[in-house]
Amino acid sequence: MAPAIPAAMERPHFIGIGGAGMSGIAKILAQRGAKVAGSDAKESATAEALRALGVTVHIGHAAEHLADDASAVVVSSAIRADNPELARAAELGIPVVHRSDALASLMDGLRAIAVAGTHGKTTTTSMLAVALGHLGLDPSYAIGGDLAGPGTNARHGDGEVFVAEADESDRSFQKYDPEVAIVLNVELDHHANYASMDEIYESFEAFTAKIRPGGTLVVGEHAGARELARRVADREGLEVVTVGESEDSDARILKIVPNGMRSEVTVALDGAEHTFTVSVPGRHYAHNAAAALAAGARVGIDPAELARALTAYTGVGRRLQLKGEAKGVQVIDSYAHHPTEMTADLEAMRGAAGDARLLVVFQPHLFSRTQELGEEMGEALALADASVVLDIYPAREDPIPGVTSELIVEAARKAGADVTPVHNKGAVPEIVEGMAGPGDLVLTMGAGDVTDLGPRILDHLSK
Repeated sequence: MAPAIPAAMERPHFIGIGGAGMSGIAKILAQRGAKVAGSDAKESATAEALRALGVTVHIGHAAEHLADDASAVVVSSAIRADNPELARAAELGIPVVHRSDALASLMDGLRAIAVAGTHGKTTTTSMLAVALGHLGLDPSYAIGGDLAGPGTNARHGDGEVFVAEADESDRSFQKYDPEVAIVLNVELDHHANYASMDEIYESFEAFTAKIRPGGTLVVGEHAGARELARRVADREGLEVVTVGESEDSDARILKIVPNGMRSEVTVALDGAEHTFTVSVPGRHYAHNAAAALAAGARVGIDPAELARALTAYTGVGRRLQLKGEAKGVQVIDSYAHHPTEMTADLEAMRGAAGDARLLVVFQPHLFSRTQELGEEMGEALALADASVVLDIYPAREDPIPGVTSELIVEAARKAGADVTPVHNKGAVPEIVEGMAGPGDLVLTMGAGDVTDLGPRILDHLSK
């Protein structure tokens, strides 16, 4: 039986309903019986998936799209103050609710696992959602990516566990009060909202302070995550479980054995060893799986059963997702946009590629991130045999004078990389065709619309 729908969420209107976070909340509410509506800038497969659930989706933003009887208007931090639907809500006196508050209300009364960290949130949340579903526990989940296809980023389940990706970018994860929280890593990112590591730590400490009394914090082996664990170690009523390859880890990773695009992982937890397959390559994904194992055990799931169920995870959209093969060239899609993520995915693909060449089409994401981390992005691209670098994808940001993808190109060349700047995205398929040969791997990389290039590259190679 579905939990009761909060009054404010009975007839919600979502501005930007096609976004990964927003669409997930809308989908769960629709599945629970709410009358959901919303608007988005353009048509998409996600909009169609929402309509299939009975959601009214308008294309474009206009005051008339907001129904007079809407119970609330749901927004994300990306919605600008001059949005016409937001202005109409003010005229009508309709309350405005941030998406994090809406998601927090969906977790009420359930055993919530919130997955946080600068990197790896989507994958780890997905691993838990798939494994719990495989065990017949019917979890609810809200994820920042699609498990198998458009519209599969969220689901209402009848089980008692709710697994949610907890986004630190705008501090919204501080709204959640999970029974178990995972913090995979802590690094400086989202430079428009955080000025220093001190601010980042303060934000993560506020997040962990909301863990329910008697709950658990699972932390990864990353230095920032361990520093967070040190800062909260004396908090009364909080269990801290460390995950990693070091001997002092509570959930200790004993072995990671690469096998092409998979890894065999062995984890020692609570006095027993558990071996399972992770169906994506790379050490960082093995660490994500170990964190999922530790978190699931803390909500009462048998670790041996959960380890076997984790093998059912076969990947999530844009996380080293194979898009296809043409003329012996495999095209793989990566969401990596921070230098740490880029390095991890490139090292994983380098390990999986063997003697094959690794070619990258990289699209920087956000002017502020490029300004702060452009040099490190360029250095990461030196791990590829050759790279194409596109213009910066602005997302929610306005341009910053002097900040262009040329910062990355220069840094990459200084690091010895073979890199080509391309300002016309439409020219990329032909350029890649001239670079790639049978056996090569092409990686489209970035958090923007570079993902659209994968199918176009495959089409071009097939001709």
